[in-house]
This record gives sequence, structure tokens and C-alpha cells, in this order.
Amino acid sequence: MTRAASTPSAPERRGVAAYRSTPSGAVGRAVTRTLSDDPLGGAVRRTVLPSGLRVLTETIPAMRSVSFGIWVSVGSRDETGPQSGAAHFLEHLLFKGTHRRAALEISSAIEAVGGETNAFTTKEYTCYYARVLDEDLPLAIDVMCDLVADSVLTPDDVEIERGVILEEIAMHDDEPGDEVHDLFARAVYGEHPLGRLISGTEQTVTPMTRRQIQSFYRRHYTPPRIVIAAAGNLDHASVVTMVRQALRGTPLDTDPATPAPHRAATPAVRTRPATTLVTPKETEQAHVVLGCTGIDWHDDRRFALGVLNNILGGGMSSRLFQEIREQRGLAYSVYSYASQHADSGLFGIYAGCAPGRVNEVLDLIRAELTRVAVDGLTEAEVARGKGMSKGSFVLGLEDSGSRMSRLAKGELLYGDLLPVDALLARVDAVTVDDVNTLATELLSRSLSLAVVGPFGESDFTA
Repeated sequence: MTRAASTPSAPERRGVAAYRSTPSGAVGRAVTRTLSDDPLGGAVRRTVLPSGLRVLTETIPAMRSVSFGIWVSVGSRDETGPQSGAAHFLEHLLFKGTHRRAALEISSAIEAVGGETNAFTTKEYTCYYARVLDEDLPLAIDVMCDLVADSVLTPDDVEIERGVILEEIAMHDDEPGDEVHDLFARAVYGEHPLGRLISGTEQTVTPMTRRQIQSFYRRHYTPPRIVIAAAGNLDHASVVTMVRQALRGTPLDTDPATPAPHRAATPAVRTRPATTLVTPKETEQAHVVLGCTGIDWHDDRRFALGVLNNILGGGMSSRLFQEIREQRGLAYSVYSYASQHADSGLFGIYAGCAPGRVNEVLDLIRAELTRVAVDGLTEAEVARGKGMSKGSFVLGLEDSGSRMSRLAKGELLYGDLLPVDALLARVDAVTVDDVNTLATELLSRSLSLAVVGPFGESDFTA
């Protein structure tokens, strides 16, 4: 509903360096493995239940909180055109009530103990999560498993949430700084599901029926496609027991199965030729994203990409921020970003500026990208970019929610879970040549442009 210096051998000395997630060895019984006992984290364990559902936990005794998440390997890219928005619609509806609890009981149960619940939908997965005191973890598991496994989806609730989602879509249309990123995805992916809005549109959400949503729910929300992750002051065996009890007798209490395979990395998504898309709006600022295809989740160059992104537009010391904001004062906000999927990715540069300055800003961005692609980056820049990557990663592990997310994403997206030291070592191993080679390949590609502001497409033709 919301729209987040080790040597390579060090991890082997300190814990399990990595694992490759595979189906459980024996269908019909739970299989548990210890994945890591990292000094910068806690003991990480993984259990595959007979149903194919996976439970991963990280035990951190020093914390007094626990974050508990249920992650489903389904997102907006799994929808057909007429279904666009179904995954997001369903995410809203699961909080509206189950056979055991009304909507108010779901929210009040967690809030009564000072906890919080929420959910979000992406293009490749959906997450439902709660954060509570460690002593209230049994309550969080029972409530969250109940709403994901056994939601009622009444006709009245479907109509109520339809109105809420249409308001959410309208609100998004009033935020051009957000809208331009969706327009950029459409510029690159066209009519492919990755180019569609996660929320769907008024044209797809309005006619969507309860029967269609119910069918989507039961087809995609199956144990082999679900990962449960928890991090904080917890005991793994107890979490597994509580999950099994909470799911007993629900539609997720199914016959033995093996976990679903990861999304295939090949063949790569076909993208459209570089294009320019403009959404005319009488805004005070022009919002632009200039960019191209990037790399996918599985590409080992993602560590070099992170460094490159930091150098180009990842902070106040980045090239684009210094050139466009600090030295010329042409924009308040300018940054680069990378998004990745199982079989594709995007790399883009965003800027918000006065409409009369948009061409100047775009010229400066193009010039900087060409400069980096041709001349490369320096040792000092790469060292700074690596430091930013390592620092942001470690600092991001200061709360149980980010640790819970790391477990689930490792299982769902990457198929492995590297200990903290191993991840830092991968960043340390990135060389200047690695970054420059990737920059030359990436930044020499034809660039697509998305613009939201007081313009027409003819304003950006060569």
C-alpha cells in the first residue's frame, strides 16, 4: 500500500560464504539449513516446508524488535493487459478481512501492541510485513499469515478498495516527479508488462471484477511461490512452528511440493528503440528522465553498476549534482538511479528544473555521460564510489526491517544470500577497469527520454 577490507577468503573463515537456493531435498518433510553465522549479523537459517513454502530467519539477540514479512513471487509483470493492476488491487484487499478477522481487527491487533503493518507491490513481487516487539511476534505471525492465506474478498470490499485505488492513481497523476519515472519505463519497454503502471489505470481497474481478482489470488498465492522472512530477537525453530500452526487448515496448507524456480534471466526482455515520450502538463517545473536499458538481477556487474551510479549521480559529491546544481544552479534535484529485474534493467538520470532550462540541463547530462563513456573515471572517484556502496549497505542493516528484506530478496531474486563480509568483498573487488568498461557499454547506448511538463513531443525532436 506504500509506494525501500575483507579478503575473499574471510567469509569462509567466519561463516557460510553463500548458498544457492534449491528445492528441498525431500518432498514431504521440512528441511532446515544454517546459511550463515556472520559476526556482522546473526545466525541465518532456512527451512523449506513440505508445501514448498520457505522460511528464512536471522537471529539478532541484541534487538528488541522483530520484522516479519511474507513475500510472494508475483507482481505487475505477471498480469495480462486487461488484468493490469490486479496484483496491487489484491494487496489492498487482503487487509480488508478474513474468515477469522474483520479489517479493524487486523489493524487494531498490531497497533494495540505498538506495532506497524504495511504492504507494497512491485513489478516482480509483493510483500506484506509487520514490525513488532519481540514478545509480540506470535501475534504478528498469526495475523499476517491469516490475511495472506485466507482473505475473504467480499464484493463490498472490492468496491470500496476500487474507489481507494482510483484515488491513488489520481494522486499519482498529480505528482509529476513520480509520474515521469513510469513514463520512462514505458518509453523503454513499450507495451511489455514492465512498461505498465503497477497500479493499473482507470481503464483497467474500473471494470475489474471480484472473480478476476479471486482467480489471480488463488492462482499465484501458492506455497511454492511464497517466502517468509523474519529478523530480530527470535528463535528459528519457534518461528517455523508458529508459521505452520498459523497456516494449518488454510488454502496455503497444501500437498507436498517443491519451491518455484526463480524467474529466468533469459531470454532478455525485448525493448523498443530509443524514443521520447512527453506528458503535457502545466507544471511549474519540467521533470525529465534520460536513460537506457541497464542490467538484470543476476548480472555480477551489479556491484560495478552501484559504484558507477554513485559517481554519476548518487549523492552531493556526484558529477551530475556538482555540475548541474552546485556549479550552475539549474536544478534543485538531480540524480541517477538503476532498477533491475530478472531479465532486464533500467539506468536513468532524473532532473527537475524550470521549463525554460530543460534543454540546457539535458545537454549537460548528455555531455557528462559522453565524457564518462569516453574518458572514464579516476581511481579516486572509484574509491569514493566503492566507499559509498559499502557504507550505505552496512548502515542499511541497522534495523530489523532491512535485514528481513535482505533475506527475502536473496531468496526470491538472487537465489543466494551472501554474508555481509562477502558482499563487502565483492564491492572491494570492483576495479577501475570494471567500472569504465561498464560505463562505456552502458552510456554509449541510445537514450530514451521521458518528460512531464508544459511541452509537446515536437519540443524535443531533433
